[in-house]
Amino acid sequence: MDVTRIEKDEMNALLDLNEDHFNDIKSKRIAPAKLQETFVAFANSDGGDLYIGIEDKSEKGGRLIGFDEQEEANAIISTLLEETNPAVENVLIEFLDTQGSGLLLHFGIPKSPKVHYTAAGDCYIRVNASKKKIKGERITQLGYSKGAEPYERRALNDVDIEDIKESKLLAAYMYHVGTHLEPESFLRKQRLLTKKDGDWHPNVGCILLFDEEPQATLETRCAVKVYRLRTTEKEYKREQLEEMPVTINGAVEEIIANTIDQVAKYIDGASFQDGEKLIKLSYPADALKEILVNAVIHRDYSLNDDIHVRVFDNRVEIQSPGKLPGYMNLSNLYEERFSRNPNLVRMLHNLPNPVNHDIGEGLDTAKNELKKAGLVDPIFEEKENSFVVTIKHQRLASVEDVILQYFEENPEATITNKLVRQLSGEDDMQKVKLALQKLRANNIIKPEDEKASAFNFRYVKIKLPPA
Repeated sequence: MDVTRIEKDEMNALLDLNEDHFNDIKSKRIAPAKLQETFVAFANSDGGDLYIGIEDKSEKGGRLIGFDEQEEANAIISTLLEETNPAVENVLIEFLDTQGSGLLLHFGIPKSPKVHYTAAGDCYIRVNASKKKIKGERITQLGYSKGAEPYERRALNDVDIEDIKESKLLAAYMYHVGTHLEPESFLRKQRLLTKKDGDWHPNVGCILLFDEEPQATLETRCAVKVYRLRTTEKEYKREQLEEMPVTINGAVEEIIANTIDQVAKYIDGASFQDGEKLIKLSYPADALKEILVNAVIHRDYSLNDDIHVRVFDNRVEIQSPGKLPGYMNLSNLYEERFSRNPNLVRMLHNLPNPVNHDIGEGLDTAKNELKKAGLVDPIFEEKENSFVVTIKHQRLASVEDVILQYFEENPEATITNKLVRQLSGEDDMQKVKLALQKLRANNIIKPEDEKASAFNFRYVKIKLPPA
């Protein structure tokens, strides 16, 4: 079996490794049957790396306590490979020579198209840094979500491995993760090469990560288009575009960074004119970032369409190709997780400062940031062949409170039904009308001109006489 000598910096990186959705460390003293639970959980979820021979961070003293010889790990290897039902295919197994602290056993476990069980007949999935036992209907749902090889593993016959090996993006990634492997060996171990007709070829995931022009290499469109639209209407016209849509190309990391920057530019200028007064809107940057990252890493790359980000006067819409994957649906978005592109997600997550830092918590972060900013939760929709997230600039506060706050900040101003709808994000004209009538009945506001038609009513705040 392969033995790879690792350098001191690589050993330190393993010791610093935080257990998460894609990584776990175990003592060599662990019972094989117990270790099998973690092995099965990785295979049933998004895959991952399992290292045996490292003590927990809570242990005192030296934590690298590896195997004296390969045969000492036979029981573990046998249990994981031969007693898992059905057997997990394409598992990477290697020993890592620590040069003094024994051999570490490393399993590189792919996301499997099958549902796997331990020798005891139990089924587990990986949830963040732990395993979770599932039963009954949950196993049935997991089975439905399994199937064909992910599109990200599709081999691209006409792409030369040499072109990727010489990529500056690959060199930078390997430097950041601290590997001393040769580029081709690294790509194979990371499942970024797929074998077809006896030869290894870069796959879709490899191109998305390390090709300098993946939009030119792939058969399907995979860019991001960002629009600034001067309207609040559901449907827009070409003349409402502030400028031509900005198309963002590049590898995945570059696309994410540049999309966030472009959307931020438009958001910084998000405003609308009310007479002579310019009303500015503000959105929490972290909420937008999390949703944009999700759109890029979880979209369906087999579909021939780009991601579309539309910045309206009162909302932001992010439309990504493909419906929700696997067993995900609109009712379990905050509780469950399923990666359409597990290898892509894993590779980005393994970087020192990953864009997808909190695996499975991105939508929670977005929701919490919107709440802190006083805005309503994001709205999720599945359309014919896409998933749309809408961030409305709609206040959590009541319409009445929005009106009162506006007059508190602008005591000499006037307000209209339309302006209230823009400030509150409430689309229902009748609800706004009732809120204005309530404040008028309570002698808080009054029409500026009692003789004006109902459609031209402008309200002012009633000034109380001095005490």
